[in-house]
Amino acid sequence: MTIQSQPTDQHQLLTKPEAAEYLRTPESTLNYWRHMGKGPKSARIGSRIFYRLADLDQFINDQFDQA
Repeated sequence: MTIQSQPTDQHQLLTKPEAAEYLRTPESTLNYWRHMGKGPKSARIGSRIFYRLADLDQFINDQFDQA
């Protein structure tokens, strides 16, 4: 699966496996970050967790800004 950020798809919702692949991190890390209140913004919709592509990009940018 290839997920590329483009201006028109910033509101695209990604599942936890897709977000983990996009960030190149294990799903368990996303679970831990969510539990600790860290990491990218996420939302529970029904019984599933989703991430907006724009929030993942912002999370990545924030990490570089803090480095």
